[in-house]
Amino acid sequence: MKLSFVIPAKDEEGSVEELYREISREAGKITKQFEIIFIDDGSKDKTFEILKELSQKDKNVKVVKFRGNWGKAAAFQTGFSLATGDIIFTMDSDLQDNPSEIPNFIAKLEDGYDLVSGWKKERHDPWHKVIPSRVLNWLTGKFTGVWLHDINCGFKAYRREVVENLNLYGELFRFIPVFAAKQNYRVTEIPVEHKERKFGKSKFGFERNIKGLLDLITIIFLTGYVRRPGHFFGTLGLASFFSGFLIGIYITYLRVSAGNIQGRSPLLFLGILLMVIGIQLLTTGLLAEMLLFSRQKQDYRSAIDKELGFK
Repeated sequence: MKLSFVIPAKDEEGSVEELYREISREAGKITKQFEIIFIDDGSKDKTFEILKELSQKDKNVKVVKFRGNWGKAAAFQTGFSLATGDIIFTMDSDLQDNPSEIPNFIAKLEDGYDLVSGWKKERHDPWHKVIPSRVLNWLTGKFTGVWLHDINCGFKAYRREVVENLNLYGELFRFIPVFAAKQNYRVTEIPVEHKERKFGKSKFGFERNIKGLLDLITIIFLTGYVRRPGHFFGTLGLASFFSGFLIGIYITYLRVSAGNIQGRSPLLFLGILLMVIGIQLLTTGLLAEMLLFSRQKQDYRSAIDKELGFK
């Protein structure tokens, strides 16, 4: 069994060397075959210089340097493409994840799961990070059916086939368990220790919460309607059109029974607007279906679990 560790790092000069030592010690107890892939995501301190020295001393360390700050999704996607392990771990580089928990993740994978996510049951973060995170976790479970206490925890373990079917961009990395679950991989979580930050400071501000909500909307569409966009736009379009149509019937009734619609012009314009929007949404859904149909035949090979008897 070979282990791969994919670790994005940005301005973490105080922690990356200690993290390297801890991972090497814990991974070495399990197997002699492991690799640590650090992704320098546009650091402006000495992070890359330290990682470069580590890679020169230890052949198990691999380092990728981005030209700028491309984000964790790009770092994960790059690291996954370079990883050669049977089991792939992701961890944050700030030393708040404890590498001594690695055997617990492996044990859970051996129970038959494909992705194991950490759950920071006792968090050492300020309230303005904890509360929005819990709200996002609840909303994610409500709208996707994937219920995890801490979906955004960076400490995760994957079977190799899970990461091979990922296509990450933007900030969708936090929803990897949703992508995996929607592809019928078995997803679970285990409580993990969350240590206090020793060096540096968090790279995320309040805007992260806004991005999380927007990304959740994207995930709902990508996992539920990407192969049937007409249903998504059609549902919204029909709801809008018939709302406007009912308003139109009401205005017509007033015109016939009362003889005038004085004072009802705003309502009339609202009805017309809703019907126009409904038609536009329906048209958008039909165009999306046409584009989907006109593409080359979809490849469902990644959905196959086993093949028997083929040569």
